[in-house]
Amino acid sequence: MHVSVVLFTADLRLHDHPPMRAALDASDAVVPLFVRDRAVTAAGFDPPNRRAFLADCLADLDASLRERGGRLVVRSGDLVEEVCRVVTEADADEIHMAAGHTAFAARREERLRRALEADGRRLFVHDAVTVAVPPGTVTPASADHFAVFTPYFRQWDRLVLRPVAPPPRRVSVPGHVTGEPLPARGDVGGVSPALAAGGEAAGRRRMTAYWRKGLDAYDDTRDDLAADTTSRFSPHLHFGTLSAVELVHRARKQGGPGADALVRQLAWRDFHRQVLAARPGAARADYRTKRDSWRSRRTAAADIEAWETGRTGYPVIDAAMRQLRHEGWMHNRARLLTASFLAKTLYVDWRIGAAHFLHWLVDGDVANNQLNWQWVAGTGTDTRPNRVLNPLTQAKKYDPDGTYVRRWVPELAGVDAPAVHEPWKLAGPDRAALDYPEPVVELSAGLYRFRQARERAR
Repeated sequence: MHVSVVLFTADLRLHDHPPMRAALDASDAVVPLFVRDRAVTAAGFDPPNRRAFLADCLADLDASLRERGGRLVVRSGDLVEEVCRVVTEADADEIHMAAGHTAFAARREERLRRALEADGRRLFVHDAVTVAVPPGTVTPASADHFAVFTPYFRQWDRLVLRPVAPPPRRVSVPGHVTGEPLPARGDVGGVSPALAAGGEAAGRRRMTAYWRKGLDAYDDTRDDLAADTTSRFSPHLHFGTLSAVELVHRARKQGGPGADALVRQLAWRDFHRQVLAARPGAARADYRTKRDSWRSRRTAAADIEAWETGRTGYPVIDAAMRQLRHEGWMHNRARLLTASFLAKTLYVDWRIGAAHFLHWLVDGDVANNQLNWQWVAGTGTDTRPNRVLNPLTQAKKYDPDGTYVRRWVPELAGVDAPAVHEPWKLAGPDRAALDYPEPVVELSAGLYRFRQARERAR
């Protein structure tokens, strides 16, 4: 009997899964395998929210496989060692997996390839499983990657994507290959109270509902903080419970401004991955240095703590940071505002903010998180690196009646707009009655500090 192993990583679904389709076409039986890689834990890539969401995803994937006569085999340890053990137990000669696009994933994939080839086994790595367009597919004539999004998108948007693969009808798994019990969300401590449910079934329900009620208005409402009409696909894209290829196909088929805007956001994911694949050091180092003398955790401890806990005195910033802790997720506009406030208004090293986001965000991944932070900090691909987002102007534009602020900052529940965005302007007893801090910095002072620092570094 010919057996293949399908190694799941960030592609925890059965719909549109090329590795599974290839393995089933080539084999009599497959071993669907997920390894809880101890190197991921050691690197700090699985904080509580993502560990809990992952548990949901694995349980859902196992249930879907069992509906088709199969099951998920879960192992823990070093990924290469565990894959090789399963390959030996199953007497498999082919291993199929999705391509990763970080330096960590590339090193792990190369280690696995060498170990398997030394044992006479073959590793097949499938592109366009976790992204719509893999890094290296779209390149400029004179460089190895695009450093500006718009010309990248022009070429990206002209590509014909691979067709969507149907889910398997039946999956046969060798009975003698065993795994450990599935992890459970309830066993994970420190999880955000309102963390969304994970898994392909939850992702597909969200996709179906959004296509019916949200997509057409996406371009008009996605920046409205209180309306919260963004797709919230990002956790499912991060864990691969939804396919970026399928989303692009469906959006292009439907058409309209909302669909076009969603496709553009999906292209941003691929853009960041092609930047990081070409410049893996950008996960930690400035992509385009401005020679900043950032304030550190040692020199700005009080300001950083106020930002992390949602006590800066700027209501829209505090609302967003509290949403992050409560849901493990944050509205995209709010991400831009909080990042700009930390990096430019407080002039704190962007890496501190990126690390805080990576700890709490269920959709936190290296490419999107680090490069979005660099974009906001002015060290990345933004063509206007010195732009500063004013939290008051932005709040009045994207939360004009203060609904978003009052939702997350209950101290201001009884304050009407516009005072809810500037509570320090309240007079006498009204201000004294609020258990809410004064601003950690005046916006004009923060802007002056940032501009002076950038000027000195020129």
